Amino acid sequence: MSRIGNRIITIPEGVTVELNDNIVTVKGPKGQLTQPMLKDITMRQEENNIILERKNENAKAMHGTMNALIANMIKGVKEGYAKTLEIIGVGYRFNVQGQKLVISAGYSHPVNMEIPAGLTVEANGNTEITIKGIDKVLVGEFAAKVREVRQPEPYKGKGIRYKDEHIVRKEGKKAA
Repeated sequence: MSRIGNRIITIPEGVTVELNDNIVTVKGPKGQLTQPMLKDITMRQEENNIILERKNENAKAMHGTMNALIANMIKGVKEGYAKTLEIIGVGYRFNVQGQKLVISAGYSHPVNMEIPAGLTVEANGNTEITIKGIDKVLVGEFAAKVREVRQPEPYKGKGIRYKDEHIVRKEGKKAA
């Protein structure tokens, strides 16, 4: 039984949720998001609550997923999402130039990344950036791509990491 699928989603003040032609549209103070409704799942709206129900047992696997997607959309248009990344290493730095993120991460050339539409990247100094947006998936995906440029290594801890990430350090070679 899907416990997350049975969760009742509360719609906060200033947010509207509509279902038209099997597409869920969520509008709020920060913007608008859309998501196609998954097969065999129905949405019922009672006052400020959303209840998702599945038509048959085949939709059991996607019941919780659809509930989580709608809840994330509501939180995104109300509050937004943010991920903070930091870069550690001598000469490593982030530089935001308009819609481009330039990363100097120890390679022979700087790495240029195009910032996707719908996201904003703020530089908190040379070694820290914050990626903000209303779409949780887009924020997480772009943060993962930035981290992929130079993943943290376990010996010295150099590389790009999430702000709250803990890197398990290895000891390295010992003198005999």
